[in-house]
This record gives sequence, C-alpha cells and structure tokens, in this order.
Amino acid sequence: MPQTHIRFDWAIKKLLRNKANHVVLAGFLSELLGKQIKIQSILESESNQQAEDDKLNRVDILAENDQAELILIEVQNNTEQDYFHRMLYGTAKLITDFLEKGEPYGKVKKVYSVNVVYFSLGQGDDYIYQGKLDFRGLHLEDSLKPSIRQKNLFNIQEVSEIFPEYYVIKVNNFNDVAKNTLDEWIYFLKRSQIKEEFTAQGLAEAKENLLVDSLSEEERASYLRFMENRRYEISIIESSRSEGRLDGLEEGIEKGIKEGIEKGIKEGMEKGIKEGMEKGIKEGRSQGKQQEKVNIARTFKQKGIDIKTIAEATGLTREEIEEL
Repeated sequence: MPQTHIRFDWAIKKLLRNKANHVVLAGFLSELLGKQIKIQSILESESNQQAEDDKLNRVDILAENDQAELILIEVQNNTEQDYFHRMLYGTAKLITDFLEKGEPYGKVKKVYSVNVVYFSLGQGDDYIYQGKLDFRGLHLEDSLKPSIRQKNLFNIQEVSEIFPEYYVIKVNNFNDVAKNTLDEWIYFLKRSQIKEEFTAQGLAEAKENLLVDSLSEEERASYLRFMENRRYEISIIESSRSEGRLDGLEEGIEKGIKEGIEKGIKEGMEKGIKEGMEKGIKEGRSQGKQQEKVNIARTFKQKGIDIKTIAEATGLTREEIEEL
C-alpha cells in the first residue's frame, strides 16, 4: 500500500516555498500547463497565511517562472458561492500590482490562475477545467488574431497569450483512475498517496520530501492539528452525503425554493418560500438526522432566511440556530 504523504495544501503553506522543493511545484505546474515550468521565485501575496490558528480555508502561493509569468495557486476546502468572482479579482489584482507606474501596457505580465477545490464548484462533471479568452466574430465567426507586428513585438501567436488563463481542478470529481501523468498528480491531490508506478514530473521528489515521517517534531505537531481540522470539516460534509451528495442537497433546496416562490405568487410569497424549503429538504435528505438538520439550518441562515422560518422547517430551537 502506498505511503501517505503530507496533504498538498499544507505542503504549499509550509514546505513548497522552500527553494529545495521548487522542483515539486514546477513538476505539478508543468504537467498541468502542458509546458516546462521553472520556478524563478516564490512571491508573497496579501492572503498568504502562516499562523497555526488560521481559520481561513484559503491557501495560496504565488510563483514567478523564468519567463516572468505569474502563477497563482489557490486551494479551497469549503464552499464559496462567489469563488469565480474571487478568481477574477485575484488575477486582476496581480496584473495591477505588478505593472509599475508609467510602464506601457505591453509590460503586463501573463497570469495563470490555478485553483484546486475540494467542494462542488458550479455545475460540471469533469475534474479539470481550463478557461482562456478568445475573441470570436459575431457574423463571420472568425477568431481575432494579433497582427504580424504584434506577434514579433510581444512574442505571441494568439491574443489569448496576453490574457489571464484559468485552471480549476475539482478534486472530488476524480475517479481515482490515473490515465496519464496529470491524473497521477490529481490522484496525489485527492489521496495524498504516490504509487510506485507513477512517473509524473515532480512526484518522485514529492514522494521523498513530503513524507510525514520526514517532518520535525514541531512541524509534525502542526500538521496533525491541521489534519484534525480537516477531518472535522470532512465529517460534516460526509454526514450530508450519506443520504445524498451535499451539492444535490443544495440544488434540491434551491429548486424547492424556486418552485415554492412560483406557486406562492397567488398564495403569498412567505408561504411559497416555506413550501419551497420544505420540498428542498425532502429532496435533499431523509428525516430524523440531527446533523443534517444542523447543516441545512446553517445553509438557510447563510442565505439570510429568518430564524423562525428555519426553526419551523428543521425542528431546531432558536438557541441551536443562533449558535450556528
């Protein structure tokens, strides 16, 4: 059985910033981006979190390669409905932060946004998504290309090479079958294990350098606390998935609310919302699961639904709901 290694998000936070481990990060990026990446330096960004008691789920590392391109890697464990917006903000801020005052626009740095998410982001069954900009003609449906002079001046072949490029890895959608070297990295991101037959760039170094046994006593204690927090989060998610996936529950709730509102046009908005929530709850979970009641109440509370309505729908007391 393969040895269990340090989780990638903790490694990013603590180990992969070290120059000796840049080969691990470069290997992952080379496999993902489909070109050879050499890490020139690790830069700091405002959201880098080092504190042991950090309650934020966001983990990121900002790297610059030998082509002066910026690569932002983010790992997100918990659901964020505005995560797409945050991806956009992150790239926009990097572009402005790294363009010196008075420099021409031609000096704008190429930005890659790599997002490793452990929650259901949007609707889509694949586990790796790529986003690139392409200008298409509305009438001729042709693609807008840079001129010959622009190609020579900026060393590009496509306009998309100027704009940010996005990658989203939905780790939980991966079926654990590694069909290529990139899949081998996804397997590691999901299982924290590296099989003997894996040959992806950077995994050999990760296999040697990211073992839990190789940590110092202080680092190991830090890592164990980190894993305990992750286990608690996973237990909450899995308790909901026992009767249906968490994303299915959320979709059921949203669908129920929508149908309830449509029906409530005649009967009254308040009654429609209540019926919608009740239908969403029936579609997303079975009765009598106390933990699921808590999860659903938390979701309703985040949506701004009043406590009285939540109490009627879930059976929880006002005090229980207020503590969420």
